[in-house]
Amino acid sequence: MQKETPTQTAEPLKIIFNYNNVFYSFFYDDASSCIHRSREFAMNYVYSGEMVLDNGKEQIHVGKGECVFIPRDHHITMYKKACDGERYCGIFLMFTRQFLKEMYSRFEQYKTWADNPKWEAEVVKLPQTAEITSLFASMTPYFDPEVKPQDDFMQLKLQEGLLALLHIDKRFATALFDFNAPWKIDILDFLEKNYMYEFSMEDLAHYTGRSLATFKRDFKKISDLTPEKWLIRKRLEAAYTLMREGGKKIGDVYLQVGFKNQSHFSNAFKKQYGIPPTAVGSFS
Repeated sequence: MQKETPTQTAEPLKIIFNYNNVFYSFFYDDASSCIHRSREFAMNYVYSGEMVLDNGKEQIHVGKGECVFIPRDHHITMYKKACDGERYCGIFLMFTRQFLKEMYSRFEQYKTWADNPKWEAEVVKLPQTAEITSLFASMTPYFDPEVKPQDDFMQLKLQEGLLALLHIDKRFATALFDFNAPWKIDILDFLEKNYMYEFSMEDLAHYTGRSLATFKRDFKKISDLTPEKWLIRKRLEAAYTLMREGGKKIGDVYLQVGFKNQSHFSNAFKKQYGIPPTAVGSFS
């Protein structure tokens, strides 16, 4: 699974600056997409251009001056593109578990709000309140890479963002301040549903509710393969089915199942099946 990594990248069409978990993004091409899965809660504000979020069921369009809340551990496809002649620029506020614990301990009213029935947070386009409008207006000077804010100032902006969320709807508190340890989930069930995404071992451990050592130990109980080899085999099996039964072309399949380039896909396919993927259509 390709993750949107909040650090500056050397890619010429995309630049991301990280200021103490506040990220400034610039996209210079017409459209850029990624599979996004943040381990933390976040707010994403569109300064210019447009962002489209697709969760497989619906698309949420976020235009200039609009902001969206993204839950923790929620994977979604993001499309960031130019609109009305303006490139995409956005501000991403990430609320880490440590930050939220600090805020929870400092303000008594949060504890009362968090005691309400738990709300399963989803992606939500936020109303354009005065608090959100003023917050991001005060942050726009830092799109200039020559103007770098101090970390403690960005910490205050994270607090403002958190307060803006809580005053929009107190139910946010029941999600943001849920510090229970994650439950273990079935590893194979998770991989069957998410095999097409790019994972590190640390990601797999996190998303299945395990430490890295526990994940490695549990995986050995269910497969003789390494997680990386298991994922490659699963992707090739899915590609074979799509081509043979679904009549899909190689160019339509290799990205869909999680390969980054067609050459790697073709080589891996031939190694596993003994035939090139172009030969699959010749079998009845």
